[in-house]
Amino acid sequence: MTGALFEITFYLAAPFWLLMIFTPTWSGTARVAASPLTVLPVLAVYTVLAVPVFPELWTAVSSPDIGTFRDLTALAGGAGAVWAQVIAWDLLLGQWMYLQSRKLGLSPLLMGPLLVLTILLSPFGLLIFLAVRTIRLRRREPLAA
Repeated sequence: MTGALFEITFYLAAPFWLLMIFTPTWSGTARVAASPLTVLPVLAVYTVLAVPVFPELWTAVSSPDIGTFRDLTALAGGAGAVWAQVIAWDLLLGQWMYLQSRKLGLSPLLMGPLLVLTILLSPFGLLIFLAVRTIRLRRREPLAA
């Protein structure tokens, strides 16, 4: 069951990513992306995977070191729980990026690949987005008199 839950985790988030990437200007996409409830299915999987390994999970987060984290991820449920957590937070991050991009008028042709990068390697996607966002915000600031 753990393997199946691990596999299904991404597919629970995928529809929301597909909306933001392929239908960014549809009004329904903005409504969906504005809701934090999109992560509830992924968090349900997280809970199912995390509860059985809760003692190891608690040890890994309350006294973090590489050894305890390695021990946690050596357990199928531990690795699955960490994966589900990553998927949930990446989705929330992607939704924030999408909403910010719409607010700032960034091109969907820029944001589509940037959101794909965020799905795969979220820290890099976020860094690039923050740079693009900063540039856009600076261009919008009125010049001082």
